[in-house]
Amino acid sequence: MSKTQANTKVPVPAVKKDLGQTGKFVRENRKSLSFIGLAIVAMILIYIGYQKFYIAPREVTASNQMHVAQDFWAKKDWDKAINGDAGYPGFQKIVNDYSNTKAANLAYFYLGIAYLNKGEYSKAIDNLTNYRGGDSMAAAEALGGTADAYVELKDYDKAETYFKKAADKANNKFLTPLYLKKLGLVYEAKNDYKSADDAYKRIKSDYPESQQAQNIEEYIARAEAKL
Repeated sequence: MSKTQANTKVPVPAVKKDLGQTGKFVRENRKSLSFIGLAIVAMILIYIGYQKFYIAPREVTASNQMHVAQDFWAKKDWDKAINGDAGYPGFQKIVNDYSNTKAANLAYFYLGIAYLNKGEYSKAIDNLTNYRGGDSMAAAEALGGTADAYVELKDYDKAETYFKKAADKANNKFLTPLYLKKLGLVYEAKNDYKSADDAYKRIKSDYPESQQAQNIEEYIARAEAKL
């Protein structure tokens, strides 16, 4: 063994002393540690009880009540979809009365699209940005709807941001080229013809079979003429 190794070796008594200090800490704080452990267990049990006995029943009730609003929404009867009819709640009441449920989260999406179609763009944005969708298609549509609302409000910077997010979130041959084309139009509204040209050319190269690609050469030519 070298002198360096010998000098750096921790003496056994020192190790025992450190371990002894740890044991002393546990003994002196046993009551506090026990209390903390019991508190953690209690919090877990409360959370489980909250989910099982409070959230779960409300989830079932909300889901059962919103089907009429969904029918009105499918028929594009936006007012009744929002406010309800004949004793059945609309999506607004579902959101207000059943917060923290999956049904209320879905209601935000329905409300946002309804308000978008009614021309109430700020309300559309408020609801669509509250929606937390796991499904990529619905989440992309919520982002795209938010962008559409910002276009109507002539806030092109935010519209650009949300169309980018929508195109990336969709990541498919149906919605992505749609949002890329809308993104290109937003760039044109901002006089950013280079970015518009790039967006249109991405449709041409990455989604040549999409509906948006059928006449995309016209858009590319228009953007390039302004460069």
